[in-house]
Amino acid sequence: MQTSSHKCDNNNMHDDDPFDDTLVSKTQRKRDAHALQALGESLVKLNKSALEQIPLPDDLQAAIVEAQRLHQRGALKRQLQYIGKLMRQCELEPIRVAYEKATHSYREDVQQHHQLEQWRDRLLAEGDQALEALLRKYPAADRQHIRQLVRSAQKESAKAKPPKAARELFRYLRQLVSDQDDSD
Repeated sequence: MQTSSHKCDNNNMHDDDPFDDTLVSKTQRKRDAHALQALGESLVKLNKSALEQIPLPDDLQAAIVEAQRLHQRGALKRQLQYIGKLMRQCELEPIRVAYEKATHSYREDVQQHHQLEQWRDRLLAEGDQALEALLRKYPAADRQHIRQLVRSAQKESAKAKPPKAARELFRYLRQLVSDQDDSD
């Protein structure tokens, strides 16, 4: 778990100087507070491993873990407001950057998973035509092995058996893409 050694500072509040150009309207402060609370809600929804990648002060980390434990709406709402309050006192840019990085890799994984499913389904539906397209994109693919897996998967489907070969085909495609990404 990454924890930041810096504490949140409470010096972000403006004095009520009428000649200060940096004064922000009450409406803007409310919008900012709601945005921070929304970011806090997003952090609460992260799983433990993704949350550990984000550099959070100890008190904010503890508040997020506590919010993940809560189930009552009222208690959770109060905890989210508290998280928003803590976030107003912290440097947000490192937290935002780490959050985007953690969620971006998740979105990429989901997108890659869908693409592999499409390749598998296309291979099963189109046969050699899809195989040729796959080989153009991934020249290191084993043509014979893929054909064997496709035939086995088609036989299983025709006999209404569990899709063991289709799963093997998916795993092979995932490994093929992973190997190509590693070599790039």
